[in-house]
Amino acid sequence: MSAKTMRQPVTIEAPTRAGPAPPRVEARSRAGGSGIAMSMRELELPNGVRLPFVEQGERSGVPVLLLHGYTDSWRSFEGVLAHLPNSVHACALTFRGHGNAERPLEGYRTADFARDVAAFMDGLDLGQAVIVGHSMGSYVAQRFAIEHPERTLGLVLMGSFPTMRGNPVISALGESVSELVDPIDRDFALDFQLSTLARPVPPALLETVVQESLKVPARIWKAALRGPLQDDHAADLGRIRAPTLIVWGDRDAIFGRRDQDTLAAAIPGARLLVYPGAGHAFHWEAPECFAADLVAFVESVAS
Repeated sequence: MSAKTMRQPVTIEAPTRAGPAPPRVEARSRAGGSGIAMSMRELELPNGVRLPFVEQGERSGVPVLLLHGYTDSWRSFEGVLAHLPNSVHACALTFRGHGNAERPLEGYRTADFARDVAAFMDGLDLGQAVIVGHSMGSYVAQRFAIEHPERTLGLVLMGSFPTMRGNPVISALGESVSELVDPIDRDFALDFQLSTLARPVPPALLETVVQESLKVPARIWKAALRGPLQDDHAADLGRIRAPTLIVWGDRDAIFGRRDQDTLAAAIPGARLLVYPGAGHAFHWEAPECFAADLVAFVESVAS
């Protein structure tokens, strides 16, 4: 699917209200698809939790922090990173319990992840950043923007939601996850990731995200889903003051149009960008398209 196909027609809707060092170990570097060097590192937070991340672009560029979804890792954004210019200082981290990150016994509530994000930014000496979150990562991004308005240069919510409560798809997923045992069944991980797609993606990409999900033990599948189900900050969305872009695929089978309209109405000045024919993981289906829209947003908030 070409970027042109994804971008026409694009629906933009919004209210018209105005909105106002821990140790680092570099593992290795490589060139991304754009030819920009991608540095793979690990950061130990003050709480002792070690998080892998990748960093690319000029450090003098606009900082953009990419937060992945449930059972994913930084690799969720690998395709997007390949299309970002050097002027974007992009960092994609892996949340605790996910991918190759450390797996503490506790700390899987939304606020816990948001505190990790703040500590991560401290470790990289990032005063402000554009916070980009997909799915579960978008809920963490919302919490961060609520708690740290002075550090949120902009907010991009991908396949997002104001609350998980009352969502029948999440309820069904929760029932299935409650029965998981280690090792995670590959077919279960595959079916879960396929449920996020409306269009085919390269087989290698699908295999990558399935393998990342298989790294997550059953207890964290359960804890990371239970966290946002227990948390509900919908009443605090009006406290977000950063420019906000909500991006949604209109074939998202997990979070529907009502969720997006609720977010757009609750967050002052938020804009809603709709990708026709796209699923929940639209950044896998058309990474170049999303990267272009992300860069345009970053340039608008940095100007």
